[in-house]
Amino acid sequence: MSLYILNIETATTNCSVSLSKDGNTIVLKEDNDKSYSHAERLHVYIDTVLKEANITSADIKAIAISKGPGSYTGLRIGVSAAKGLCFALDKPLISISTLEALAHQVICDDGVIVAMLDARRMEVYSAIFDSNHNQIRETQAQILEENTFSDYLELGKVYFIGNGVEKTKDLIQHPNAIFIEDKLPSANEMGLLANNKYKKSDTEDVAYFEPYYLKDFVALKPKPKS
Repeated sequence: MSLYILNIETATTNCSVSLSKDGNTIVLKEDNDKSYSHAERLHVYIDTVLKEANITSADIKAIAISKGPGSYTGLRIGVSAAKGLCFALDKPLISISTLEALAHQVICDDGVIVAMLDARRMEVYSAIFDSNHNQIRETQAQILEENTFSDYLELGKVYFIGNGVEKTKDLIQHPNAIFIEDKLPSANEMGLLANNKYKKSDTEDVAYFEPYYLKDFVALKPKPKS
């Protein structure tokens, strides 16, 4: 029997919904509107992907939500919609790390992947993964400076992806730095992750689940005066 999961990603300006079948995306609907149109478009996109797949909401086995970090407003809208569907359809809720799903957009044979989302000023939310997408450094809120990620850059290639890349590429000048531009988290990469979690019964308590807000930033030590 096919395992259908509805995947919702609203952590950034990209309003993204996908339907996966046995871990593979079969329908994807998304739009990167800088004005955050999630409230208006999210439920329309949900209806659209179900109709295009020619299934009903009853055929869905679970709802997967991108849990953050990311935009406070975007995450709230996505989580509220996912919870509403779970309650109405009596389906389990699966949460997916926004940065882990983002990292899966990078296919590489070696080096590490830094998935990063723009926060404010020179701050980013980031997590680091190996070339097999295993997380090797926890999610952190960081203030960028030219030596950020230097330990990884000295060892090999570092692939930077996400909307934090724009300000990172102007700051970090290293031959091992590879900047993948114009990429945002998408529901397209959530299906496989959600499928794996569903098989392990790794689900959330719908009533108490909250998005992953990451607000504390790492303060840099003042540079010594010359």
